[in-house]
Amino acid sequence: MTMQQTIESRLNSSFSIEHLAIENESHLHNVAPGSESHFKVTIVSEDFRELMLIKRHRLVNKALEQELQTIHALALHTMTPDEWLTRAGKVADSPQCRGGGKNQ
Repeated sequence: MTMQQTIESRLNSSFSIEHLAIENESHLHNVAPGSESHFKVTIVSEDFRELMLIKRHRLVNKALEQELQTIHALALHTMTPDEWLTRAGKVADSPQCRGGGKNQ
C-alpha cells in the first residue's frame, strides 16, 4: 500500500468525511522520483464543527501519528461542509519549495 493510500485509509477510519483529497506533492520538491514525502490533504467533515483550526489539525495529526514518522511535509486544509461550500471547493496552493535549507 502506498503512503497516499495509507493516509486515505487512516483518515476515512478516523473521521466522518464528506470530501477528501490527498495530493502527493513530492515531485515539487528536491526528492528522488517516486518519493512519498510531501502531501497536501483537504478534508471536509462535520467532525470539525465548532473546533478551532489548531484543534482540527491536532486531530488529523493524531490520526496520522504513525505516518508522520516518515512524512516530511503535510499541508492541511480542514473544513466543515459549510466552509467547503463557502470556498466553492477551493483551497490555497502549497508554498513553493525552498530547497530544504539549500542555498539557491
